[in-house]
Amino acid sequence: MSAVMITRKVRKWEKLPGKNTFCCDGRVMMARQKGVFYLTLFLIVGTCSLFFAFECPYLAVHLSPAIPVFAALLFLFVIAMLLRTSFSDPGVLPRALPEEATFIEMEIEAANGNVPAGQRPPPRIRNVQINNQIVKLKYCYTCKIFRPPRASHCSICDNCVDRFDHHCPWVGNCVGKRNYRYFYMFTLSLSLLTIYIFTFDIVHVVMRSVDNGFLNTLKETPGTVLEVLVCFFTLWSVVGLTGFHTYLISLNQTTNEDIKGSWSGKNRVQNPYSHKNIFKNCCEVLCGPAFPSVLDRRGLMQEDSPASSTSAAPSSSSSSNPMSQTMKTTAPLIPNEHTPDDAKPSIAASAEKSDSPKEEDPPTPQVPPLASPETEADASLAKDKAQ
Repeated sequence: MSAVMITRKVRKWEKLPGKNTFCCDGRVMMARQKGVFYLTLFLIVGTCSLFFAFECPYLAVHLSPAIPVFAALLFLFVIAMLLRTSFSDPGVLPRALPEEATFIEMEIEAANGNVPAGQRPPPRIRNVQINNQIVKLKYCYTCKIFRPPRASHCSICDNCVDRFDHHCPWVGNCVGKRNYRYFYMFTLSLSLLTIYIFTFDIVHVVMRSVDNGFLNTLKETPGTVLEVLVCFFTLWSVVGLTGFHTYLISLNQTTNEDIKGSWSGKNRVQNPYSHKNIFKNCCEVLCGPAFPSVLDRRGLMQEDSPASSTSAAPSSSSSSNPMSQTMKTTAPLIPNEHTPDDAKPSIAASAEKSDSPKEEDPPTPQVPPLASPETEADASLAKDKAQ
């Protein structure tokens, strides 16, 4: 049995390294830890469902029919921004191919020279100039590349992400160059939706308390009480997160850079990416061009897979089974009425082959059989009687 290599075409997302999961034939890209994302989706859908079920019918009749319409539009926008942030490529950088990694290693060794034993090799960095300022590019030992400016390696997804902001478990994905604007629009619209629902929950309770009393109103609308509690504890975190990212956008800065103090450390290095203008910074981050993905997730590639071949099995089985050979060679030499028609030519050919002269084998000497002791005794007794 021999192994045969079969070449088949597969999608590139099936062979991408890292800790991401893909759905819909590579169109959806998320992190493996998606439990908190499902919780986020459940809280948004559940709270809005209670609002449409308990408050909207009363407010549409006694206040304005535009209240549920605007709430529905805001809800759909929040869900769209959440899914766009969670299901998109945040800007993952492809890892170096084996040939590229070998070439980069050779360049680094040539630049650093021979390092004596026991000494730590120098850090692997490259310097580039951006807006008349030197920026260091760090080497990623996992991806085998020098990361572009503002890129960082996410330990959860195990990928280098361009313009890495942070890994957000609430959306189940990294936030980077390609989905940051959608993440910000999600937090901003979610803040507005939370304030909207919380405000009209209070209005609903106040309007019904005028006729039925406050305690009776709470007993009649338990869903409103649950909505108020969820919105109250969610409001501060969501609004605070939106305000923090608004501050970062105005400075054209990322969360990763702010936590590390990249532009506000002891050296007082200025941010080379800031335009020194809040309006320009916001336009670049929120209204800049949409960057395409560099992964080509749905592209095709060839893969060689081993497969076992059983072509030699019949010959080996026939050679290992002498009975089959005997049955094939012991066919009758003279065809008769019982011989199949398809076998007669082969029989005639075998007969002609048997008539051809062959070398006669030398005669084999016949050895008389050994006489047993009982036979010798009988022979001697017969001789005595004859005498």
